[in-house]
Amino acid sequence: MLDVAAQNGPLIDRLTEKAAEVIRSGHYILGPEVEAFEREVADYIGADHAVGVSSGTDALMVALMALGIGRGDEVITTPFSFFATAGCIARVGATPVFVDIRPDTFNIDVEQVAAAVTRRTRAIIPVHLFGQACDMAALSGVATKHGLPIIEDAAQAIGTKSPAGPVGSLGAFGCFSFFPSKNLGGFGDGGLVTTQDSALAGKARVMRAHGSNPKYYHSVIGGNFRIDALQAALLRVKLPELEGWTSRRRENAARYDAAFSASGLDESLLRSPPRRFEGHIYNQYVLRTSRRDELQAHLQAEKIATAIYYPVPLHRQECFAHLGYAEGSLPVSERASREVLALPIFAGLGRARQNRVIDAVIGFLSR
Repeated sequence: MLDVAAQNGPLIDRLTEKAAEVIRSGHYILGPEVEAFEREVADYIGADHAVGVSSGTDALMVALMALGIGRGDEVITTPFSFFATAGCIARVGATPVFVDIRPDTFNIDVEQVAAAVTRRTRAIIPVHLFGQACDMAALSGVATKHGLPIIEDAAQAIGTKSPAGPVGSLGAFGCFSFFPSKNLGGFGDGGLVTTQDSALAGKARVMRAHGSNPKYYHSVIGGNFRIDALQAALLRVKLPELEGWTSRRRENAARYDAAFSASGLDESLLRSPPRRFEGHIYNQYVLRTSRRDELQAHLQAEKIATAIYYPVPLHRQECFAHLGYAEGSLPVSERASREVLALPIFAGLGRARQNRVIDAVIGFLSR
């Protein structure tokens, strides 16, 4: 699915040199490398403020804690996402309220968000899933009407654009991940919180350092959510390459789209992911097919890696059974979980390997 070593290979000398610089410097916790990375990545994303944190999960935790969300509160979100999206809501004591997704983009259905708002709703967390932006203009309209902050889960969407602007700059907070499989992947866990609000940025910085400001004086309870200086330094080496990698992912996606469109297969057998906005960065290329499990088994036999994002929607996870979402309650998400299959899309895939994937997919589904 992803050849991380091949991507990092051309940068190995610069990465090694930068790692040695950090080791020699003695600045391992926050410090100049973190500050420089925060400035550079904020500029790339289009946000006024960026706060480096320990993971994409902790970015969500910091955002929720900075907004004071906790027990008795509700947060509206999608059931079709990585677990952290809803898990963090529960961890701060609030209740995730799931609404269904759009059948075309896999992103949250804004009309259903509007219908789910109650007097206990304190925030909305949309997910820019697989690198495609949600309809932030429409969602912002709902949020503004009800006086609710938006926390953008942009873990898979660094560099994604929408007609409303770059993701991560459109809500109260944006939350990003530098997990190694992301378009900008680190060498372990790492994350980022972005905001246009200087007061919220200040709260996020306090939250990531156990709620202390100044050191040893705690007005609130935070956590140890700091990004490592070494991770920040290595991400600084990779950041200038990101736009080129994203461009090649888009080229790969276009080749998949063209080949699958020309296959003549019925949409029930093969549906490419639609690109609703031009800013899609394709952290994943996820097709839909009614023969998903058979196709995955065939590709595995051909030694072609695939992945299922996500086999069980969040509202049907055992840990959320107490919320009372019965099977069939969010049918679009449930159907997606039975039909989605992600194909290799990474920048270094190359035409020969991609053609092998295309031939295997079309060949099997044409039988």
